[in-house]
Amino acid sequence: MSELDELRQKRLRQLQAMREQGRGEGLQQQLQAQEMEEQINIIMRQIMTPEARERLANIRMARPEFARQVEILLIQLYQGGRLKQLTDEQFKALLAKISGQKREPKIDIR
Repeated sequence: MSELDELRQKRLRQLQAMREQGRGEGLQQQLQAQEMEEQINIIMRQIMTPEARERLANIRMARPEFARQVEILLIQLYQGGRLKQLTDEQFKALLAKISGQKREPKIDIR
C-alpha cells in the first residue's frame, strides 16, 4: 500500500468517526427533547382538566408556537404558586387575556 493510500484510509476513518459522533450528538439532542416534552406533558396533566388539555391540543394543531408559549406561561404560573388547577373556562379566559382582542376574520374579495 502506498503512502497516499494510507493517508486516504486514515482520512476516511477520521470522516467516519466524525459522522458517527455527529449521529450520537443528534440522538442525544433528540432524547433530551423527548424527555422535556414528557415533563411538560406531566405538568400539564397535573394543572389542567381534561377539557382544558383538549383545548390546548386543538390550539397546538393550529398554532404550535403559540401553544408552546402558553405551556411555558402555565408552567411558570404553576411553579410560582399562582396556579393550582386550571379548568376549561379559566383557560378560555386566560387565552382571551393573552390574545388581547379577538381577531376578526379578514375576508379578501377580489
